[in-house]
Amino acid sequence: MISMDDLQDITYEADAGLAWITINRPERYNAFRGRTVDELLAAFKTAWVDPAVGVVALTGAGDKAFCAGGDQKQRAETGNYGPTETGMFEIEAVHRIIRDIPKPVIAAVNGFAVGGGHVIHVLCDITIAAEHARFGQTGPRVGSFDAGFGSAYLARIVGQKRAREIWMFCRQYDAATAERWGLVNAVVPLADLRSTVRAWADEALALSPTALKVLKHSFNAETEHIAGVGAMAFDSLELFVATPEAVEGVNAFNEKRPPDFAPYR
Repeated sequence: MISMDDLQDITYEADAGLAWITINRPERYNAFRGRTVDELLAAFKTAWVDPAVGVVALTGAGDKAFCAGGDQKQRAETGNYGPTETGMFEIEAVHRIIRDIPKPVIAAVNGFAVGGGHVIHVLCDITIAAEHARFGQTGPRVGSFDAGFGSAYLARIVGQKRAREIWMFCRQYDAATAERWGLVNAVVPLADLRSTVRAWADEALALSPTALKVLKHSFNAETEHIAGVGAMAFDSLELFVATPEAVEGVNAFNEKRPPDFAPYR
């Protein structure tokens, strides 16, 4: 496992029961590559086993983005998301560990939460957003999709009609709309984001950790069947990204032009 002293793509700090995991690639809107995913897994495992940590906060560096999903520039350059420790791109494992870690996970959304970054915030137990934050999916625009927790669990949160709108039109939504739809628990000025997360964490830290752990597993149980669908979807995605249709999506994104998917209908 990657050491916390060896981090390149994220930062990790723990203070007074709260662990902050920050995706530190602001030049790429905190998009994740293979190395980022490996480091996220290592950081969540570190927080899991540390008895001094009771709450985890996940955020992005800077004030422009929480996370813009998978790094499409990396994907265009190498055909994948770059090298990893195991040779596997384990974003599905990141989804699982956010759900499985027996401690509340708070997404502190400090800008764009789109694509795979939107999926990550959806999976967190709580989302607190800065007023300028933006939310949305991009998969069908760039030749990708998340047919597991990113769609089916999203529908449990916002309802079927809105979840289908989010995925089938790839629009972006402001923080006020996200809060109204139940995607976000609270919206605050950017300057107050960290202190608000700190205050929420302190409230949780005053409660029984065993009770919180069992409650989290109980909440998860009702949607756990989505994991099987998600595994099948990720297998399908692995095949799909090599097709001309998916390649057109990522090429159009990097060339800053509308994709031409007409030949694939």
